[in-house]
Amino acid sequence: MKKTLLPFMLLMLGGLLLVQTTASSQNQTDSTKVLDAVTVQAYTYDRPLNEVPAAVGVVSTKDLERFSNTSLLPAVNAIPGVRMEERSPGSYRFSVRGSLLRSPFGVRNVKMYWNGLPLTDGGGNTYLNLVDFGAVSNAEVIKGPGASLYGAGTGGVVLLTKKIPQEPQLQLSALVGSYGLQRYQLSANVGTEKVKASIQYAHQKADGYREQTAMRRDALNADVDFVLNAKSTLAATIFYTDLMYQTPGGLNKTQFEQDPRQARPQAGQTPGAVAQHAAVFNKTIYAGLVHDYAWNEHWSSKAAVYGATTDFENPTIRNVEKRDEDNLGGRLTLQYAFDKESWNGRISFGSEYQYFTSPVKVFANAAGVAGAIQSDDKLKSNQLLAFAQADLELPAAFFLTIGASTNFLKYGYTSLIVTPAVEQTRKFDPVFSPRVALLKKITQAVSVYGSVSKGFSPPSLAEVRPSTNTYNNSLNAERGTSYEVGIRGSALNHQLAADITAYDFSLNETIVIQRTADGADYFVNAGKTKQRGLEATLSYTPTLSASGAITYLRFWGSFTYNHYRFDTYVQDGADFSGNRLTGVAPNVGLLGLDVTVKKFYTNITANYVDEIPLNDANTEYAASYVLLGARVGYRTLLSKNLPFEIFAGVDNALDKTYSLGNDLNAVGGRYYNAAAPRQYYGGVTLKPFLKKK
Repeated sequence: MKKTLLPFMLLMLGGLLLVQTTASSQNQTDSTKVLDAVTVQAYTYDRPLNEVPAAVGVVSTKDLERFSNTSLLPAVNAIPGVRMEERSPGSYRFSVRGSLLRSPFGVRNVKMYWNGLPLTDGGGNTYLNLVDFGAVSNAEVIKGPGASLYGAGTGGVVLLTKKIPQEPQLQLSALVGSYGLQRYQLSANVGTEKVKASIQYAHQKADGYREQTAMRRDALNADVDFVLNAKSTLAATIFYTDLMYQTPGGLNKTQFEQDPRQARPQAGQTPGAVAQHAAVFNKTIYAGLVHDYAWNEHWSSKAAVYGATTDFENPTIRNVEKRDEDNLGGRLTLQYAFDKESWNGRISFGSEYQYFTSPVKVFANAAGVAGAIQSDDKLKSNQLLAFAQADLELPAAFFLTIGASTNFLKYGYTSLIVTPAVEQTRKFDPVFSPRVALLKKITQAVSVYGSVSKGFSPPSLAEVRPSTNTYNNSLNAERGTSYEVGIRGSALNHQLAADITAYDFSLNETIVIQRTADGADYFVNAGKTKQRGLEATLSYTPTLSASGAITYLRFWGSFTYNHYRFDTYVQDGADFSGNRLTGVAPNVGLLGLDVTVKKFYTNITANYVDEIPLNDANTEYAASYVLLGARVGYRTLLSKNLPFEIFAGVDNALDKTYSLGNDLNAVGGRYYNAAAPRQYYGGVTLKPFLKKK
């Protein structure tokens, strides 16, 4: 693998330099197409992408709006190494570099932030489905361990942000589509030089393609930015989401091939998903404050606090689970900036604290109604992260980053169903996680970088206390080391852009999911895994004549190669060493075309996903598939202050039958969650300005 990748990386570097040198005699520029003009906030860099020594995928508002405007899924899946799945409408999973191994549902092993505040709770879980599509302006995905600055999670880090538009504006939009899809959004942005505010309400619902897959989400978001004085700003964010989605359950291969629309049927004495009214009900309110202060020309600080409360109920085929979750936390970052004669830099250090508590009660499921109580537990966690990072710009266009963190974590478990109550605690050993990264700008448009980082990921509370309703105090944290090299740059006056990364990640104590005979999940440590891969993006945005009919044209593509293997893994006498890592496709590719002709635009996307191993034994695979989608639209001004857009689109235009969001290691071979076949959608958007421009 290493012998193959190094010549490939050198070849790409040479090609970029040759093209760049050939084009350097041309003095034309087009700032709207400069890839490197994208400013990256990851690792507090706040620098152009070509000066960032890390694999970071950026999703802009324009990227988000080239699809159906209902989900982040298609836009983030365009980033190589990132995979988001939807088992049914509203039920999401998210992975970076193969971390789906631990996620039967939800998001684990990926740390997420919302407007600079932790969205991942103190128990290690993230309700990404609470975040409405319209509330996100852009996203940054850090691939690989981000522990040196963000703490637990070997899979990566996601930074979601909402930017308040500069122009006071209303927005009204409506969308309808196949299988009962409806979405309505109303938002307003107002403000002055001192205060800017944005408020948004969105209602989205769908009947779903399969039985028992209806969903409904009502989301209210508000953001306010205050300029307190020349040195100080305060940002407030709050959202309330009321979410319901039904859960159909997985199908075995025969059921999937005969009738992919059906929910999991009754099996023997075990009722099916429809009879048990399997669903998730989640009501969450989340609020936070972020205060920035520039003390002087050298020192600045950012202090953030947040709180969240969740009312969660989950009738499953086996039982009914009810949880009340409370989260509190904060993050403080101090930064010292300096500028010497031939070099400059910043030193950042601080801490992050999270507290989580949740009573959890499980009842028998009597056709969707809670019956006799089965367990009554209380979970809590305390997590403290201390971090420091030096970010240096050195002579000869070198950029060096040295960072490290120490994480302290303690879990508590109390079983209240017995008398006296049974209490257990788990205090994990402090983990030191360093990162060193170096970037060299070969030219103003081409750079190379490398990094070495260590990461760790303790089991989440949902893994130490899974659906078996038993507490596993022996599950160990994952620990891994990642080696990464990359080439990033542009040529032909920034018309051609490329970003290529190769990595080698060794993970110890890998956590994998297992299932009991009745379908309950539990987790074990699986020894060692080797995760090696290549990620590449390439785009071409030619400079067009101002007088031509085509005003914008972009060809782009991304490719992911995953060489993931269990290194040493023996479970219940079965040796899976050398097998492919469960749930990871070895090859994923996307191709896209974006073209605008006057006021009309077209976005076309083709997506290939290779076959996926569904169990640790590698005896069952989900078939590979190709998806094709397109969106066409028309944008104009109905009047001076009234932008208008109408659009229509199709997903899965080739009408493929495939499974998205497979249930790994499922008992009875119930791996498959059928995705919808060909779907159509259409919508309109009005954005009246509240004052003349």
